[in-house]
Order: sequence, then C-alpha cells, then structure tokens
Amino acid sequence: MSAQTNPLIDDGLIEFLLYDVLNAESLCELEGYEHHSRETFDLFLDSVRRLARHDLLPTYKPMDEELPEFRDGRIVTHPSLPHLWRKMVEVGVLTGTRPEAVGGQQIPMLVHMMATAYLMAANLSAYGYIGLTLGAAHLIEAFGSDEVKERFMAPMYEGEWTGTMALTEPHAGSSLADITTTAAPTEDGYYLIKGSKIFISGADHDVTENVVNLALARIEGAPSGTKGISLFAVPRLRPENGELVSNDVTVAGLIHKIGWRGLPSLALEFGDVGDCRGWLVGEPHQGLRYMFQMMNEARIMIGVNGAATASAAYHEARTYALERKQGRRLGDRGADQVPIVEHADVRRMLLRQKAIVEGSFALLGTAARYADVANRGPESERERAHLLLDLLTPIAKTFPAERGFEANALAIQVHGGYGYTSEYLPEAYMRDQKLNTLHEGTSGIQSMDLLGRKVVAKGGAPLRALAEEIALAVTEARAAGCDAELCDAVEQATDRVVSITMELGQRGMAGDTDGMLGHSWDYLDMMATLVVAWQWLRMAAAARTRFKDEPTQQARLHGTEAAAQYWIRTEVPRISVLAELCRTAEDSYLKAQPDWF
Repeated sequence: MSAQTNPLIDDGLIEFLLYDVLNAESLCELEGYEHHSRETFDLFLDSVRRLARHDLLPTYKPMDEELPEFRDGRIVTHPSLPHLWRKMVEVGVLTGTRPEAVGGQQIPMLVHMMATAYLMAANLSAYGYIGLTLGAAHLIEAFGSDEVKERFMAPMYEGEWTGTMALTEPHAGSSLADITTTAAPTEDGYYLIKGSKIFISGADHDVTENVVNLALARIEGAPSGTKGISLFAVPRLRPENGELVSNDVTVAGLIHKIGWRGLPSLALEFGDVGDCRGWLVGEPHQGLRYMFQMMNEARIMIGVNGAATASAAYHEARTYALERKQGRRLGDRGADQVPIVEHADVRRMLLRQKAIVEGSFALLGTAARYADVANRGPESERERAHLLLDLLTPIAKTFPAERGFEANALAIQVHGGYGYTSEYLPEAYMRDQKLNTLHEGTSGIQSMDLLGRKVVAKGGAPLRALAEEIALAVTEARAAGCDAELCDAVEQATDRVVSITMELGQRGMAGDTDGMLGHSWDYLDMMATLVVAWQWLRMAAAARTRFKDEPTQQARLHGTEAAAQYWIRTEVPRISVLAELCRTAEDSYLKAQPDWF
C-alpha cells in the first residue's frame, strides 16, 4: 500500500466519536466556546486532515530514512521540516486551544485532539515540534510573569521560536528529586544556569531561529529533594539589544533513536563558559508543581501518538488484507486464491487492532472532554471532571502505547514476510510506537501514579466517580438494546475493580507499601481493560441508536458491535485474574534477589 493512499484514521470514526459518543456540540454551551459550532469544528478538522494527508504523510518515510545530523556543534534536520512547521502554524494547531488574548482560537481540547491525531498519524516527528512548543508556551502562559511572557511565550505562540522541556539529567531520569542543575541569582533579574540535560527532544534544530528550554534547576541554597526545584526559561539564543546572541547552551551529543527519527533527542550543557542565563517562571521552588501541567499534557499527547501510530499501521494492514491474495478458503481445494482477509486468523488480527485503535481514541476523547469541562464547565461539574481526568491520564498515556505496540506488531504479522521489510511502512510504525511506552514516564511509573495517587485521592472520590460513569453507560447500553451479557460483564467487572482497589488502598494506609503497589502494573492493566470496555459499551450503544435504521451504515454498526463483543468477551475475563494477582500479592518477583537473574 502506498503511503499516500493510507487514510491514517477513519474519518467516519472521528465523526462518530465526536458527535454521537462524546457530544462535542454540547461543549459550545461552555464559557469561551460559545462562538463555535459543529460547522467550525468540521472546518478545522477538514483543514488539518488535508494538511496531514497531503503534506506530512509524503515526508514521513524520507524523514525516517534521512536522520538529523550533528554538524559543527549544531543540529541539521530534514529539509522539509521548516515548510511543514509553517504549514502547521498557519492551519492553527499551535494555538488552537489557547485563548484569543494570546492569539488562539479557543477550540475545545476534544476537537483539537482529534484533529491533531491526523498529524501524528501522518508524521509524528514533524508534529512533535508543535506539541512541545505548545506545552512550553502554555506553561509560561499559566505561570510566567508579564515580562517572561512577552520575552518567550509570544514568539513561541507566533511560531517564530519553538519550545521544549528539559527535565532529565544523565543520573536522574524519572527521579527528579536528584537533579543537580543549579541556578545562581544575579542583580539583573536572571539566573546563571549550570548543568547537564539529556534526552531533550527538539532542543536544537534549523526549523526556527531559536528554541526555549523549560528547564528544572535548583536555586543555590534551596531545599533538597523536589521541594527545592524551580522552573526556568533557558533559550538557546537570548534577546539582547534587539538581537539574538548565544546563551551558552551547547549541544553535547545527538542520540540515535529507533523511532521518531525526525525529532532529534539531544544531550545539552548549560553554562560551559559561565554565561547561560535563565529566567524564573513563577515562584521559586515550585518548578515541579508547574512542570506537571506540561507533563500531564504531554502524557495525553503521547497517548494520542500511540493511538495514531497504531491506526496508521492498522489501515495499512486492512488494505493489504483486502488486496493480497494468498491461499484458499478451508475446504475449497482447487479453487482460486482469495484475499487473506477471508482467513479467520487474519480477521482475528484485524479485529484486535480495530478494538485497540478505536478503543484508544474513545478513551482519549473522553479524557479530553473531561479536560474541557474541568477548565470551562459549570463550577458544579469542574471538580468531578478534574478527578476523572486525573484518574484517566496515566491510563490514556499507557494503554494506547502498550496495546498500540501490540497492534503494530499485528499489522506486521498481517503483512507476513513483507511486514518486516523497510519497503512497507508497518516496521517503521512499530519502531515509532515503542518510544511511546517510554516517553513521559515508563508504563511502570504510570501504574504507580494511578494506584498510589490517582484512584485513592480524596478518599477514593475519583474511583467512585468512574464507577458512576460506567454504571450510567451500562444503563444506556441496556436501553439501546445492547447484548445483556456484555452489559452484565462490564457491570460485574466494575464491582471487582472497585472491591480490589479498596482492599489495596487499605493496605497502603496500614503501611504495607509492597502489598499495595507490588502489582501496580497488573492493576493498571486491569483498570485499562475495564475503562476500554466501558468505551466499547458506549460506542455500541451509540451505534445502535445512530445507525440501526440507516441501510448505508450497517457495516459500521456491525463492525462496532463486533469489536465491542470481542473486547468484552476476550479481555474483560482477564480482570478476574489480574485482580487475584493484586489481592494475593503474588510474590515471585517481589522476593527475587538481584543474583537470581
């Protein structure tokens, strides 16, 4: 299948999710969204998907093959990137969700997320510059002084500069309490920054003239641990007397990645000659709290990347299976060869990909809708939406990445021997996908965040809210005439998850940390399986309501019901096994000693 013919994402799916499952039009009733309508949403979606298919997709394979280079201390990227950057800025994805006061369109997060998924599916490296810049500029918008906003946020939102986050150090990855980068105050209002950062995506390039690193550092004399971390804007070039001059930010090395090859990952040195200047964002010692805004936004973005990459590979596999003739139907000896989609195992692999991809988009859309309500909904609904968003964020990051990798592997399997060749795209998509399980915190870290913080917050209020949302979906599915056995299965699984969560929470309160968190990965797997079952039940109910009397939509109706049945009957039974592992605190790896491996 030619890359240019890949639809990337099913347009009908996005329309169905937005308007039939997630009721995007009702967001126009929220404060700040009143000037929007389905018409403006569709115009934005159409323009972005055209850009994805016509401009970004043709550059994906060349960008994967022609890697960034480190020349004379600078990074040289693929020559198509400056053009793609300008096109993406012009179409409005950089400031689409931001307020009109800073040049934005105030598009709901839900609509913006669904639109930008096309760009990620087409060329995730190219979109990465947008996602990082948006996150960095929004961080300054939320916490920076007027001076810092004018100096750094404005040129980023205008598309003149890009932005990135600079957290990780060679000795401190997810353990941010251990960072050693320092910030010395000066009488001129800026700080002198000194330290090393690593794995910093997009920190140097030739796409725009400047990059602003949102960096964590410790002010001299600050408390140890996370309480002493502050946030600084550290540009590669600093404005000085109307010019941009070197800010003593040096590229120490280019890291070669298996995927996301168009977005360079770099090692940086701040202050080699003692003149790296950083401007404090917000209050001292609040840097980690501020940075969580960008990290949470980035976690959702990684989830969307996971769903989008799995979707692009799924559509490659689907088209290949429909066109590739190989073998004959069982029992049809001597008959003509048939397309491989006629073989049961190929249909199994395609349906599993569909269940993962479309379930992921529904999950991410649900999280984005909660973000919209949490930010702009009625005061009476904001806290509940915020609790649900917090609970879903580690799942929305992890499920599309972990299960998306499985879906990508299935896309290769559908292609058979052609699948592992570089002449076909699935092998590249799978390389890209693997990075999503590592970016913005590994899956294990997400699982500890989910179980150790999110579900037990405020006395378990997020979990109760989730159980209520699932119960409502079950009621609506029964009313729509969905299979009663599927409704029963989701209902029973919810009870099981709530019960085991309460038991694990009690262990934690009693001081049994291993007993609570030892199986946090199994807990996340269990919770994600339930949450996606909830999404499939919602989609099945919406499809029956929307399509049952439309003759031209019967394939979509039956496809949705088949995927819902598949997920709930094949995956939901695993919840009992995972819950039992958590309950018994099965100790095979907990008791294993280092010299056993």
